[in-house]
Amino acid sequence: MNKTARFLSIAAVSAFAAFGAHADEADASQFATKFETNRTRAEVAAEASSVAQTRSIEPAGSRVVTYKSTADRAAVRAQAAEAVRTGQIPSGEISAF
Repeated sequence: MNKTARFLSIAAVSAFAAFGAHADEADASQFATKFETNRTRAEVAAEASSVAQTRSIEPAGSRVVTYKSTADRAAVRAQAAEAVRTGQIPSGEISAF
């Protein structure tokens, strides 16, 4: 048991030391992209404003088609109540299962 405990402690210390050897900056600065530009801030802002006018921020398919109904509200409620009474459609919380 003494050999096993010593082996495990040595393995733990070596793993900790190996982890410390791979440490790097906390902000991950080694992955920062560096580039040079020759455009001014005004040029970029002008391009951004023209692109914003030509693109829609509305997700595709988010519009709902609307139509004018000719049905009477009271008639629809009466039909739904009749369907529940006759068992054509489920009602209550148990119907979800």
